Amino acid sequence: MNFKVPSRLRRLLVDSVELPQLKFPMTQPSRRRVSTRPSSQRLTDVLWFGRNPGGLRMLEYVPPGVKGPMPLVVVLHGCHQNAEDFDRASGWTALARQHGFAVLYAEQNASNNPNLCFNWFRPSLVTRDRGELGSIREMIDFSCRLHTIDHSRIFVMGLSAGGAMAAALLVTYPELFAAGAVIGGLPFGAARDAMSALDVMKRGSSRPAEKWGDLVREVSPEAARFPVVSIWHGDADEVVSFANAEASVAQWLAARERPRIKGRLRLFEGGERREWRDDYGHMILELVTLNDFGHGLPVGPIVEGWEPANNTERYILPAALSAPEELVKSWKLAA
Repeated sequence: MNFKVPSRLRRLLVDSVELPQLKFPMTQPSRRRVSTRPSSQRLTDVLWFGRNPGGLRMLEYVPPGVKGPMPLVVVLHGCHQNAEDFDRASGWTALARQHGFAVLYAEQNASNNPNLCFNWFRPSLVTRDRGELGSIREMIDFSCRLHTIDHSRIFVMGLSAGGAMAAALLVTYPELFAAGAVIGGLPFGAARDAMSALDVMKRGSSRPAEKWGDLVREVSPEAARFPVVSIWHGDADEVVSFANAEASVAQWLAARERPRIKGRLRLFEGGERREWRDDYGHMILELVTLNDFGHGLPVGPIVEGWEPANNTERYILPAALSAPEELVKSWKLAA
């Protein structure tokens, strides 16, 4: 694809073949004040979890006193973010303590990407058991060995670059996950280098639905099942175009050879939820569209007196729905 790269973005594309400098363009943070999230429980830094081909950091929270196998939620932050701040703002471990499930954070290192973006656009890093994808798989396996995890109830949620990495995990390891959520992210295979990533983030891709589906089938040709996928996106997102949410829907419908039962639309104040179900009535895919919503994680109502303290919190935004709380419900994690 040929296009003219503005000089400001061109400076981000260094000559190194590693291309670590991809930076998601920053938008003006919302001036609205959002609700204070529950303070996070303490995350534990896991210094060794096995093979780490992608050079990532692992942090986890396991609630005390849980009897029997517990679910596991893998959380992937966006660019300019870290696990501790993201957890504090999103409230994931507070929800884990309340409902009795474990949380695993994979955190990017500045040595891999100075802007702390997961390198979702580099094929070598999103290949089965290689690169950053391989590191996250190792973390999940380690957590399952160390703790009493219900292997049939492993989930993943990612925001922005973390959302694109979550999509790669769902495509590459469909047998591993029960469900996953891509929030403000991109479909699997949307780009192959930094330049094409910048373009598809801004404008989306005109690739036909069947071609999106082929990308999934090429990676997991023998998949007996695919996870339930939840896609969340703001229609006013100026960092990752809403066209990427539509492409993600097309990709998963094509990969599943489009269910016979038509999707249904549910309206709520501030947005809409469109669901697709299989021949047995089970939901396989949903698209949650948030009206007048920018780039970030939706966390719920507005409360006066709260201001973002760091780059992470600038992309934790008020919305009609809280994505973490809604996912706890739809994934049946509530105790």
